This record gives sequence, structure tokens and C-alpha cells, in this order.
Amino acid sequence: MEKQNNVQKAPYSNTGFFSAKTMELLQLKMKKKIFKKDAYLFLEHDKSNELFFVIDGEVKITKSTEDGKELVLYTLHNGDLFGELGLEGETKHRFQSKTAADSVIGVIPSYDMEQIIIHNGEAALELIKWMARMNQFIHSKLRDLMLYGKNGALCSTLIRLSHSYGKIVPEGILIDKKMKNNELAEMIGTSRETINRMLNGLKKIEVVEYCGTGEIIILDMEYLKLQCRCEGCPIDICRI
Repeated sequence: MEKQNNVQKAPYSNTGFFSAKTMELLQLKMKKKIFKKDAYLFLEHDKSNELFFVIDGEVKITKSTEDGKELVLYTLHNGDLFGELGLEGETKHRFQSKTAADSVIGVIPSYDMEQIIIHNGEAALELIKWMARMNQFIHSKLRDLMLYGKNGALCSTLIRLSHSYGKIVPEGILIDKKMKNNELAEMIGTSRETINRMLNGLKKIEVVEYCGTGEIIILDMEYLKLQCRCEGCPIDICRI
């Protein structure tokens, strides 16, 4: 496979701290696969015997709820590595993954990952750091959902969106990505109607505003941080 040294990584990708040598080792083991939008890469409880690298596209990591809905835990972009790394044949996926756009994914078998870890100390340390970051990412999202209610979860999600897609404008921070209310609902495990009501409430007290093109402007970031008890996580953790 050709090297991906020219992969355009998204801001704050979870492999941003990997050395050039580690990235080269991973790229040598990747098998490039093409997936259409809404294709599942793996399902919850499937055996985990591969890791995945987003070469181009977008992937959602989701968790099934008791009523059969999918809760979006986080979204992966170019340069992100994901999957469960553990004992071969014994580790199972805790979540499921689905493409949010036509995507090109590098697939790395667990055996090859083990060989990289065994024979390359620097890569092993960086992969341990990556695993710790991914656990921190998941725990921070679950904290938002469980501790501070739907309103706190929405405020946290808006902060995460501002870090991933935000642009400074005279009024505040423009989330330069059109988000449908049902997409926001999937991120915090609620209904579109509830999102409508909460966003209208935030608009009424001048915390957010809507652009005519459908984007959201955050007018009062401090209010959002207070509502979700923001702990000041690193931006590569506090992302969507």
C-alpha cells in the first residue's frame, strides 16, 4: 500500500502525537478499504481483531440504547485511529462504528499491531498513550451524559462542536457546520423535540443564535461551561 504521509489530518486528530516512524509502521501494515456512507465497520460485541485508521471520510462511534436507538459517542475524521486493542480473539467491541460519509479506511490486523508493539518501544509507548486518550475521551462523554442532565449534555456538545468546527466571528463563535436537530439529539440520547425546546431556551436567554444558513453561533461560552461543569479538558479530548 502507498504511504499516507500526505493524509490531511483533521485538527486535534487522536494520532497527532505519533512520531513519523510510528505512522510509517502503521501505514506499512494498513490495507486500504473503501466504504459507502452508512456502512458498519463493526457492531457491538463483535470480536475485535483489527484497528482502523481514517484516511479520508468520517466515522461515527455509537452505542445502542435499551430502546434500540443509537447514541453517538464521538465522530472520527482524517488521521484518527480507532478500535479495541487487546488479547487476540478475546477482546470484543464495546461500541459500533458506522461511516457518516463515503470513506477510505486503513485496516490493521491485531497481529500486525502486536508485532509493532513487540519490536518498537517508541511505537508501543505512543499506542499506550493513544489507548489512554481514547478511554479519557469516552469517560468525559459519558460523564456529560450521566451527571448533568440533557441540558448539561447539550451545552457540552455545543462546546465540543465549537472546538471541532468553530470560527471566531464578531458575535462570538460560529459552529461552521450545519447540524440538524435530530443529529444533535443522537449525540445526547434524546428526541428532536427536546433539542428544539432546549435550543430555543438558550436562544431566549441569548446564549446562542442561529444564522440564516442554519449554523449556530455561541454568544455566551461561559454559560455553557457552567452548565456542564467544564473541567477544562485538553481540546483533543473536548471534541465532537
